[in-house]
Amino acid sequence: DPLMWKLVPALEREMGQAFPELVRASNLITETLRLEEQRFRKTLERGLRMLDDESSGLCEGDKFSGETAFKLYDTYGFPLDLTEDALKSRGIAVDTDAFNTAMERQRAEARKAWAGSGEAATDTHWFDIREKAGATDFLGYETERAEGEIVALLARDGHALVDSLQPGDEAAIIANQSPFYGESGGQVGDRGEIRTGVGAVFTVTDTQKKLGDLLVHYGRMDKGTLRPGDAIELSVERTRRAGARVHHSATHLVHEALRQVLGGHVVQKGSLVEPDRLRFDFSHPKALDPAEIERVEDLSNQVVLQNDPVTTRLMNVDDAIAEGAMALFGEKYGDEVRVVSMGLQPQDEGNKPIYSLELCGGTHVARTGDIGVIKIVAETASAAGVRRVEALAGEAARKYLNEQDRRLGAAAMAIKASPADVPARLESLMDDRRRLERELAEAKRQLALGGGAGSADDGEAEIAGVKVVMRALHGINPKDLRGLVDDGKKKLGSGVVAVVGVNEEGKAGVAVGVTDDLTDKFNAVDLVRAGSQALGGKGGGGRADMAQAGGPDGSKADAALDAIRDAISAAA
Repeated sequence: DPLMWKLVPALEREMGQAFPELVRASNLITETLRLEEQRFRKTLERGLRMLDDESSGLCEGDKFSGETAFKLYDTYGFPLDLTEDALKSRGIAVDTDAFNTAMERQRAEARKAWAGSGEAATDTHWFDIREKAGATDFLGYETERAEGEIVALLARDGHALVDSLQPGDEAAIIANQSPFYGESGGQVGDRGEIRTGVGAVFTVTDTQKKLGDLLVHYGRMDKGTLRPGDAIELSVERTRRAGARVHHSATHLVHEALRQVLGGHVVQKGSLVEPDRLRFDFSHPKALDPAEIERVEDLSNQVVLQNDPVTTRLMNVDDAIAEGAMALFGEKYGDEVRVVSMGLQPQDEGNKPIYSLELCGGTHVARTGDIGVIKIVAETASAAGVRRVEALAGEAARKYLNEQDRRLGAAAMAIKASPADVPARLESLMDDRRRLERELAEAKRQLALGGGAGSADDGEAEIAGVKVVMRALHGINPKDLRGLVDDGKKKLGSGVVAVVGVNEEGKAGVAVGVTDDLTDKFNAVDLVRAGSQALGGKGGGGRADMAQAGGPDGSKADAALDAIRDAISAAA
């Protein structure tokens, strides 16, 4: 049985004071050791079986195939030195030249597979940097401050290696280990500072993850000088990390709530986790109604209030998925994955199964209660068959709710009502407004039909024996012109009615009506086009008895009526 994990308590007693992270991350260290030993035993069993099969025909002094040794390494994770040790007692050596050739060929194929189009094509150079610098050990699950060593310095674009950084340089730093989270899984990269014991300061403005395990710290050299090999202290901006943790954990709760409220067809299609908000895209054919949004919020916040510990385990990916863990959209997983579980099913008081269980490499809160509160602030369409919710959690949600409360108070004061009475009071005011708008529109219609101040002609006139009524009205909606013209035609009996309306923005509309007995002589479309042209517009449409058009220059209302008058005279 696995043995090493049982030694962790003794290690804590002996070294915990010097290395407090041993105590702080005790559970994770124990689980990692136990899992690693289990996995290595399986690797050893598979590898030894294959090694025996492949070497059964070899004698002392023979060479074991380097291609087979590489297959053992690449496919089964069987280290070269282990293969050499296993064969040494039989006097058999490994063809290391063939092994190295196979290794280089595999690296070349990996570069070729990575190269494609867009961003992927530009990232192929990271393979060379990764081979020189090695992987970055991420320490950010246990700490936000750590010591490390610079293994590479790069120009800001990340392509060229440099020997040193001077004040003012925009650059990137790769360290052997780091507490900074590199952007992935929707969670944005950390910001913070990198310092040395002699006063050099580098401000980290973004952290990116390359090739899965290479953390690149982008930023600006503010003070002093940095060189590869320098010992450094890396400090993450705590408030930004805390906000990202809160919103990442809230994303998991909202994801599960959406599945429970809308159905199992809900699958993540994209995610953005920032310190002050979250955005979550998911498959769903239609918009959520207010009741569904409320249920998602209620279910998520019920789990928040449980204040249940958020736990993480390292597991084999197949075992994790078999246990019910959800894999996130767009993420690539290795053989070993980090499984994050939080909360208990609120509706199930008996068995109390886990509420949310996902494969995730992001940072999370220690307990669900640390999220504080979750508030959905928007629900929109993202693409065909994909919806998007935006939400706030923790301090960002509290500030948002305070601001909404302040606005409600201001609105209540403005309409002289209590906050509780605002909806009813607003509905009453809207009814009054609609009534007044109807009365105003009717008054304008009566004014338009009866003439009065502001009209181009204060009454009826005759042009070549044809009765004509023309009006220019200000502060009228162009959509009301057709009704005014119809009323004018009925009142006139026989003749032509032309009305120009100018709205509050100074834009104009013109409508012309011709009674049925005169349509063989006058065409409303021709007349309205003459008026539209005078207003700076083009065209116009309708029928011979009714047509309407518009124009941008309402100051030319009288000119438009004059143009229509001239057109009537020409047609008569």
